[in-house]
Amino acid sequence: MANPFENLSPRPTILQVVPALETGGAERTTVDVARAVVAAGGRAIVASRGGRMVPELAVSGAEHIDMAVHSKNPVIMALNVERLARVIAREGVDLVHARSRAPAWSALAAARRANVPFITTYHSRVHEKPRLKVFYNSVMVRGDAVIANSAYTAGNIRKVHAPQDGRIFTVPRGIDIEAYASVTPPRIEALARRWGIGETSGTVFVHAARLTRWKGQLVSIEAARLLAESGIRDFTLLLAGDAQGRDNYVSELESAIAAAGLQGRARLVGHGEDMAAGYALADVVLSPSIEPEPFGRTAVEAQAASRPVIVSDAGGQQETVIEGETGFRVAPGDAAALAEAMKKAVEMGPEARAAMGARGHENAVAHYSVGVMCETTLGIYGQLIAKRRG
Repeated sequence: MANPFENLSPRPTILQVVPALETGGAERTTVDVARAVVAAGGRAIVASRGGRMVPELAVSGAEHIDMAVHSKNPVIMALNVERLARVIAREGVDLVHARSRAPAWSALAAARRANVPFITTYHSRVHEKPRLKVFYNSVMVRGDAVIANSAYTAGNIRKVHAPQDGRIFTVPRGIDIEAYASVTPPRIEALARRWGIGETSGTVFVHAARLTRWKGQLVSIEAARLLAESGIRDFTLLLAGDAQGRDNYVSELESAIAAAGLQGRARLVGHGEDMAAGYALADVVLSPSIEPEPFGRTAVEAQAASRPVIVSDAGGQQETVIEGETGFRVAPGDAAALAEAMKKAVEMGPEARAAMGARGHENAVAHYSVGVMCETTLGIYGQLIAKRRG
């Protein structure tokens, strides 16, 4: 691939600002882009409150600055303007890229003070109301460019915020295809032991998402109950995701499993430390979010791992999953429709599921590689920096 920084001298310093580096799509993309900046000869700095992905960031050659950029406290946000401005001046930052709304307000003010390009990525949903929230979110379109992670997100940005079209760039989320395509047997076996998967598990459905209501875990549990009620009982449903402190929701999920009589067939397995192995253990991956996904990383990761997916027919997942070819799309919140798709996947058998998974892998390679995402993002950086340097 071409080096977007090739004609920039000196090579640029990029500052990304993200609330934390724990887990999630924005965090994963932050680390991937930082690695690409370093590989292109630039310097990558990330400001966040830290988290479990900081060591990975360091290995990539990027630098991390601990800062409470996640805070919505007006006093702390004002202090963050000063802190970020000092970082920009001290480190010779050429461009600031914010990936969430709270840090974007501070980062925008600091970038404007330093007269350096400021861009954002809209990773989350684009809210149409209430008006105060729309205003708060409008910081995401106040910079020199806004990156949308799907055509669905870009359309919503235009509808709600109406920025100039020339400032909107659609850059689909990129996946490290090889990381999900090549998982060693020892990793799979180790995770199988932790998750309790064996010869009696039947068809394994993995619902991979952080434990929050809109990700649809309760829909998966109800669908599993309906699947068992239809006579198909040789299956296992695993809910893999970080609760992130939502203990009441965890209790609700456990109660729903018990009420559905699924104690032997459905269970929560906690945060997926090795989701590549998790997908390898799955026969089918579920992503039945009850609200539209801005992009839907799980669906693409699963396809990269050559696994069929069942997703909600809404948002970005309409773009990433080809109905009947790489998986199935069902109406959001419709447990009966999800159960029917799960039944169809069970009845397909291993060979047909493998063929569907292979088509999904081809789809991921063609459209959602991390290399394409990073090259496009660095290209946007390069354009804006070259324009400023004039």
